Amino acid sequence: MLSDWEIWACANETVRQHGAAATVFAVTRADELERQGDQAGARTWRLIGARIKELLGPPPGDLN
Repeated sequence: MLSDWEIWACANETVRQHGAAATVFAVTRADELERQGDQAGARTWRLIGARIKELLGPPPGDLN
């Protein structure tokens, strides 16, 4: 199992490589691993996907 720091690092690298399509990439990868029977890998990519959503989402709160 990856540490929280490693999950964030993977999310950041996936965003760097795939841009706005990073979330779709992570979900697709998780689905592929799940079909292959790799539950731990699928869970890891779902965690990465959640972090990607945080990285790409709007900033919390009103900045004005």
